[in-house]
Amino acid sequence: MKTVFAKSRPGRTGVWPPAPKTEPAALLDPSLLRDSAPALPELSELDTVRHFTELSRLNFSVDGNFYPLGSCTMKYNPKFTEVAASHPGFTSLHPLVPQLRGAGHLTQGALEVLYETERFLCAITGMHAFTLQPLAGAHGELTGVMLMAAYHRDKGNTKTKIIVPDSAHGTNPASAAIAGYQVVSIPSHDGIIDPAELEKVLDDEVAGLMMTCPNTLGLFERNLPRIVELVHSVDGLLYYDGANLNAIMGKMRVGDAGFDVVHVNLHKTFATPHGGGGPGAGPVGVSQRLEPYLPISRVVKLDDGQYSLNYDYPKSIGYIAPFYGNFGVILKAYAYMLRLGREGIVRVSENAVLAANYLRARLRGHLEIPYDRTCMHEFVASAAELAASCGVRALDIAKALLDRGHYAPTIYFPLIVKECLMIEPTETESKETLDRFVDDLVDILRQARENPDALHAAPTRLPITRLDEVRAARAMELTDDAGLAAHDPICPESA
Repeated sequence: MKTVFAKSRPGRTGVWPPAPKTEPAALLDPSLLRDSAPALPELSELDTVRHFTELSRLNFSVDGNFYPLGSCTMKYNPKFTEVAASHPGFTSLHPLVPQLRGAGHLTQGALEVLYETERFLCAITGMHAFTLQPLAGAHGELTGVMLMAAYHRDKGNTKTKIIVPDSAHGTNPASAAIAGYQVVSIPSHDGIIDPAELEKVLDDEVAGLMMTCPNTLGLFERNLPRIVELVHSVDGLLYYDGANLNAIMGKMRVGDAGFDVVHVNLHKTFATPHGGGGPGAGPVGVSQRLEPYLPISRVVKLDDGQYSLNYDYPKSIGYIAPFYGNFGVILKAYAYMLRLGREGIVRVSENAVLAANYLRARLRGHLEIPYDRTCMHEFVASAAELAASCGVRALDIAKALLDRGHYAPTIYFPLIVKECLMIEPTETESKETLDRFVDDLVDILRQARENPDALHAAPTRLPITRLDEVRAARAMELTDDAGLAAHDPICPESA
């Protein structure tokens, strides 16, 4: 497919904007003017519409395809949240307005959204307070670990280590290390944390434990009460990675379970599908003892019902992000929670767990299921036997699924399962979609045994076939503007 620059033809236009009342160039200092016109594509309106429509068809998306991407919760999010986020009353606000003296009354609606979103997240997680500033999940993790460090520093604790189980998300050890802690890994037993392994590494230098529950195998940590007791016994803190919150919303409040810090991926659990580089939002909730260290500013509700920003938190870790986080993502999450209410939030979790167990049961006997017991919102399968007997690996199966119109599950993660495929169907898919996915996957597995070489070449029906993914990442060719150079006399390359 050609780029818009390659399709450009000199003099071709699509719209005729009204002539400006004042020539823009007359408003600028001559030293700021460019010497030649910018190299912009020149297309008709029809050419432009067809270009971007064709471009959209080349891509996989939640709107167009089933997206069983384990650990990522790529569920369909309703379009009404997009309408809410595009309301001019919000989009025309400047983020500095609430900080201007006497201008806070102009942003009461936006401040109320921030305040109420914090209250909603507290109600769902059981935490005492939230900050909405972190701009992504990993950013939330780093913020959470910084809060843990501030707590220990304030108490005069000498803590140097954070424990991370081998079933944790990969960002957990990275966040702990960036915050300056030594990362101590402990092995899982039967897919979950073994308190005996935790006890082996627990001492007074442990600042805390970072964990996901349910974990990346889709299993609930049934030893959680003992784990909380052990970590708190050395004045350590429990960090909850909220990436899998979709499985437990309305069923379990992590604050009630004993966790001290949690980050929530609004872009996974509460509208705004993630991926593609953003935007995201990773609010962080804390127990009461960590509240003094939350980032500033914080939105408060005054006695007269007005909302305001408060900076008077002397123990705060300071600023984590500009202004108040990704407001558009927060706004969509607020609309989502408001519309679903408690009953809807509970049903999200129930249906997500039901869909995952339905797929697990239907695929039993076709793929190895290493932990074949009731799972939460996702489960893992293994292609290790196929790899050994037919030479067809998890990567080949994933690529073949693309040919069938399904996005691929997460593969090779978690690392503790060989030839791993992590499948998360989410709550938003119909039974017919789940059945079609199973039927296609079973047919791929049949093909793997009868004609494995055919799968090694997959995908073969897409605009782009099997890539050398390492080379594609390191030697990208983003544009092809040779056509522009040939047709446009003002293009620098043709001068």
